[in-house]
Amino acid sequence: MPPPPLLPRLAPTPAPAPRARDRGAGALPSPGGRGRQALLAVARARGKDEASFTDRILDYIEGGPKLRRWYGAPDLLPKDGGAEDEEAESPDIEEPRDAVLVTDGDSEIGQMVILALILKRARVKALVKDKRSTEEAFGTYVECMVGDIEDKSFTKKALRGVRAVISPVDDGFFSEPIDLKGVEHIVLLSQLAVYRNSGGLQAIMNSKLKKLAERDEEVVLASGIPSTIIRTGSLQSTPGGERGFDFTEGVAAKGRISKEDAATICVEALDGIPQKTLIFEVANGNEKVADWKAWFAEQIKRDEEIK
Repeated sequence: MPPPPLLPRLAPTPAPAPRARDRGAGALPSPGGRGRQALLAVARARGKDEASFTDRILDYIEGGPKLRRWYGAPDLLPKDGGAEDEEAESPDIEEPRDAVLVTDGDSEIGQMVILALILKRARVKALVKDKRSTEEAFGTYVECMVGDIEDKSFTKKALRGVRAVISPVDDGFFSEPIDLKGVEHIVLLSQLAVYRNSGGLQAIMNSKLKKLAERDEEVVLASGIPSTIIRTGSLQSTPGGERGFDFTEGVAAKGRISKEDAATICVEALDGIPQKTLIFEVANGNEKVADWKAWFAEQIKRDEEIK
């Protein structure tokens, strides 16, 4: 069976769309309702014979120049010149703090977060191991950062121009001493409850991840930066948007949640910045959330009243 169409059908001879630079910096046209559904469809692999999420999203975005022209983005720069060289020559250049940094952008959930940010027209930076693959996949929509987080000069460069950090996996990003000066919001997706609830062989396998998750939470809580810590149930490679949620205390230890739903919550959390720290648990359940911005505002208000 041929794969579903990856883009809304265009007219045979469409009028050329204005390029991103003509519409203003960072502008990204919205694909609209139908386009959004097509994008999310690409992020779902339901049958045995279908490709993984990563393969499908790469197939989608690797439409290459045609896709970039449809979105009005400039063509990719050649590998041996352009912006990268200029940045290397001016390491201390000041940038407006309007970017969102995604840690572990190579992971499945990391790419889901990146896609959701692109749909929100956010400026995205991502820590990746394979820069070439990520650039070929996301093109000019993502600034790929490759390096050692223990290297202070690298983390300084990675955090330049960043207003918020989303850490969608327990990768130990915050376990190393990092200068987070200027960052306005941290969104940490934590599976600490899952690791603590595991036993036997699974507990041994998760011991390192448990330590990283504990350290990440400790550092984020002590940072003094407004933070949202989302303690999820076990992450599942299942379609998102089909079930509701359960925010009951203790649900993260034994519950499950779609990676796509978890990625959505991470991105929606950017619209609700707490004064200090908002911590909640979530798994898939029966509660529907129609307006995430209002939901986060209510949780922040309730949390502040309790404190």
